Amino acid sequence: MSIEAVIFDWGGTLSRYAEIDLADMWQLAAERLARETNRSVPELREALIAAEKRYWDGVNQSQHTGTLGDILAAESRALGLDVTAAVIAEAAQRHLDAWTPHIRHYADAVVTLQRLREQGIAIGLLSNTHWPESFHEHFLQRDGLAGLLDVRAYTSNMEHSKPHPEAFLHVLGRLNVAPEHAVMVGDRPVDDVWGGQQVGMRGVWRPHSQAPALGSVVPDAIIQRLDELPALLAGW
Repeated sequence: MSIEAVIFDWGGTLSRYAEIDLADMWQLAAERLARETNRSVPELREALIAAEKRYWDGVNQSQHTGTLGDILAAESRALGLDVTAAVIAEAAQRHLDAWTPHIRHYADAVVTLQRLREQGIAIGLLSNTHWPESFHEHFLQRDGLAGLLDVRAYTSNMEHSKPHPEAFLHVLGRLNVAPEHAVMVGDRPVDDVWGGQQVGMRGVWRPHSQAPALGSVVPDAIIQRLDELPALLAGW
């Protein structure tokens, strides 16, 4: 069966894994809120990080996604403070790179996407995220990946997150490719590999030091580097 499309996960797959994507922003928000209240920066920062964790726990259970605005509204209610205003104020003063200096794509990401395009393979991106689309687009544009991705889909704009079938079918529909002609590549065995397999795609696991264990998931292939992928697909 010929491969016509590859869909990549973002965090931990195309970009280096960052354990808490929002840690920098929560630090800045906590510093601003501490200046406006008698509460300490560490207390506020830990409360914000804990609220984000509760959000992701809920997403993992329901596979219904949300937005950064949803998180900020919930945290504002929990803390009794306007977290949204604090974040917007910091956003007005700081560049995204200053918020998230740890977000970097793998060195072989661009060349891998280029080689896949040379093979005539369509390329998609499917990211479980609460960040607005513009956040991801900024980093993809900065590192030269945006123009190599035919479809970019973020669950902050969608009803369901991976591994719900609708998330994968959404991207496949935009690529106009049937599941049996497509491959899902990601670092999370259930969200990415198993999720793609459940709709008829092949699943490729790309682990890193912080990736979850495979458990009962059986990938169609395992790669240690992105640049192994073009040769693997050519063999299929």
